[in-house]
Amino acid sequence: MSATAHPEIVSQEQWLERRKQLLVEEKELTKHYDRVTARRRRLPMVLLEKEYSFQGAEGPVSLIDLFDGHRQLIVYHFMFDPEWDMGCSGCTMFVNALADLSMLGERDTAFVLISRAPFEKLEAYRKERDWNRRWVSSFGSDFNYDFHVTQDRTVVPLEYNFRTEAELETRADAEPWFLEGETHGLSVFFQLDRQVYHTYSTYGRGCESLTDSYRLLDTTPFGRQEDFEDSPTGWPQHPTYG
Repeated sequence: MSATAHPEIVSQEQWLERRKQLLVEEKELTKHYDRVTARRRRLPMVLLEKEYSFQGAEGPVSLIDLFDGHRQLIVYHFMFDPEWDMGCSGCTMFVNALADLSMLGERDTAFVLISRAPFEKLEAYRKERDWNRRWVSSFGSDFNYDFHVTQDRTVVPLEYNFRTEAELETRADAEPWFLEGETHGLSVFFQLDRQVYHTYSTYGRGCESLTDSYRLLDTTPFGRQEDFEDSPTGWPQHPTYG
């Protein structure tokens, strides 16, 4: 971009008129976001019949252990191949951008990073970056493959962002890592009577704005939990979700 490039210069009155026009579109976008979030909250869930084991600071842990006693679990699939010495730069920026997530715990939701690299590499990188996020390794398990964030057709059929290998190969914007190696994403799980269910996953640009508590809660079945009484289902629900 040219150093002399800049927005159009107008009077205060002209700016205000244009700003009000944009405000109409912004409000429409917010209302549409609320409608989409409501549909996301009402997605059904699928029982996970496979047991997964992870390695954490406390030793081997299961997926139900990662809930830490909460009803909901948000997992960020952090790209870190077992052969790498450093984590993905994009995922690193994502974690750097995470705000104070204490609200999640207050609203019955846990948050964890999961990568396929051995735990020792994850722990070293975590300390180097001075992060305090819980981070566990899925090395040796099928977890990354089953949730399509490690692509290896010899293990499971390739799929990324809910598109098959054949569908991905026909896309002009398909990147090489869609078909091989590590990818990133975010998945949400719900526990009921200590059984774990998968409720939601998103990949690619679907993750890029999920760096604060409200946006993360919007990916979960219970949502923001700001109004219990108005929920027709008995679930905690933001009143604007309808």
